[in-house]
Amino acid sequence: MPAAEVAPSAPRPVEDDELPALFSAFCGHPAVLLACSGGPDSTALIELAARWARLSPAAPALFAATVDHGLRAAAAEEAQIVAAQARRLGIPHAILNWAGPRITGSIQARARTARYALLVGHARQVGAQAIVTAHTLDDQAETILMRLARGSGLSGLAGMAASSRREGVVLLRPLLAIPKAHLIATLEASRVGFVRDPSNANPAFTRVRLRAMMPQLAGEGLDAAGLSRFGRRMARAEAALEQATDHALADLAPEPWPAAGPIRLARAAFFNLPEEIALRVLLRLLDAVGDEGPVELAKLERLLAALSAAQADGRSVCATLAGGRIQLAPSRLEVARALPRRARRVGNSA
Repeated sequence: MPAAEVAPSAPRPVEDDELPALFSAFCGHPAVLLACSGGPDSTALIELAARWARLSPAAPALFAATVDHGLRAAAAEEAQIVAAQARRLGIPHAILNWAGPRITGSIQARARTARYALLVGHARQVGAQAIVTAHTLDDQAETILMRLARGSGLSGLAGMAASSRREGVVLLRPLLAIPKAHLIATLEASRVGFVRDPSNANPAFTRVRLRAMMPQLAGEGLDAAGLSRFGRRMARAEAALEQATDHALADLAPEPWPAAGPIRLARAAFFNLPEEIALRVLLRLLDAVGDEGPVELAKLERLLAALSAAQADGRSVCATLAGGRIQLAPSRLEVARALPRRARRVGNSA
C-alpha cells in the first residue's frame, strides 16, 4: 500500500518516529545506494537514512553517490560538499563523472538518462540492489502536471511509483509523501547546509515553469497533496485495467508468442473488447514484436480508430506502427514484426 502524503501544515522537521515507515522498503536489501546531488531533498535523504540506520538493526549497508554531468563548473565543488557530508555520517561515497558525449538538446531528460546509467553501474559495483532517490511530494505533483500537459495516458498520470525497476535494479523513492518544505525544515533544525542548483530556477525548463504556478493552483484547491492523490487513483485504475488486459490476452492470444510474430486474434472477439482494453492489447502485441521503441499513445489511438472504421465497413486493412505490422484480415487481426524501413521503401517502389 502506498504511504499517505503528510497532511498540509506549516513546515516541520521529520521526526524519528516517522523513519521506520519511510524506510521500511530498505529492509530485505543487503545494501542500497543513495543518490545525492547536494540539494535540499537529497541532503535530507542521506541525513534521514543515516539517522534511521543508527536506530534500526535491520538497516542495510548504505552507500552514496553524486553524479557530475559536466554541465556546470560549480558541480565539482558541490560533489565534494556531499562527499564531506557522507564522511561525517560514515557512509561510503563516490563521485560519478559523466564521460560520454556532451549532454545537449533536451538537457534535463538526457542528463537524467546519463545519471541513471552511472548510478546503475555504481550500484552493481558496490553490490547495492536498490538505488534511492529523494523525489518529494512536490516533485510528484510537478511530474503529474507535466505528463498531463503532454497528454499522457493513465500510466503516466499515475506519477512516479514508490518502487520500480530500472535495468534490473530496484528504484526506491521513500520521500514521495513528504513535502519539500518539511525536508528543508529538517535540515535547518539540524543546522545542515545544502546547495542550490540554479537550473532549478531556470524558466527555460517546463518543470520550473509549472513549479512557479503551484501556489496559484493550490489557491484553487489543486495543491501537491491533491495532485498526488489523483496520481494514486490513476495508479489504482491502471492496475485494474492491466489485469483486465492480462485476462483478455489469455483468452484471445495465449502466450508464448513467436518473437517476431505473427500473433493472431479472432477479429470479432477483438472488436468486442472495450476500447481501452483493445488499445492495451494492441500495445502489448506491438511491444512484443516491434523493434522501433515505445508506442506513442496518440498514434496507437489513431491506429485503433482506423481499424474500427475498417471493421464497421467490413474491410481489410494493413498498417505499420513502432516496427510492427498490423493486418486486419476477414476473420482475424494479425500483428507481426514489420520489414525494415529500407526494405519497405524498396518494396513500395518496385
